[in-house]
Amino acid sequence: MKNIMFIAPPAAGKGTQAELVVQKYHIPHISTGDILRDISKEESEIGHYVFETLSSGRLVKDEITYQLIEERLKKEDCQHGFIIDGFPRTLTQAIEFDGILNKLGYTIDNVIYININEKTLEKRITGRRICENCKAIYNINEPSSTPQVESTCDICGGKLYQRNDDNLSSFQTRYKMYQEKTEPILEHYRNQNVLYEVNGDDTVENVFKAIDEIISQN
Repeated sequence: MKNIMFIAPPAAGKGTQAELVVQKYHIPHISTGDILRDISKEESEIGHYVFETLSSGRLVKDEITYQLIEERLKKEDCQHGFIIDGFPRTLTQAIEFDGILNKLGYTIDNVIYININEKTLEKRITGRRICENCKAIYNINEPSSTPQVESTCDICGGKLYQRNDDNLSSFQTRYKMYQEKTEPILEHYRNQNVLYEVNGDDTVENVFKAIDEIISQN
């Protein structure tokens, strides 16, 4: 199986698409966002640092991220392929990640770039609500994704919450940083002949179909 990377602006659907790939190909999904959010709940110095950093829309120190990624890739379940999203976010990180992969004997086979309109992202991120219990995701800005009862999960009745970084100010900070720091990574992987682009403004089903074709054919 292949090692796959997703690159996209915040709220472009990287996590959703990665989970669909996991369901079909049964390889682990490495989300630096999930790892960092888990750590941010810890009552420790690093936990408080990560919490404050994520809440403001800034990036966690590279040294911490490198350590977390390398430790995760060393686990046995990554030996037969993996999906990574949320990292790298800068060209420097991409180069460092090349080194980590080389050290562990891995390569990235497909870098999938989800290209999507900024206004679409703004609506998605400010309207996103997550169930505290079953983690189901809703969006109060999308009629088809609004819960039947306000702030209550349709599936399990759990309470819905808004992530600390799902606000307009944080989104604008993150999107600007994405444009300045992350977009240059595209050229890095284009030069390695592993970059593929899909239209993120399409439906979840059509985006996955395009991604699946890339994975199966390239």
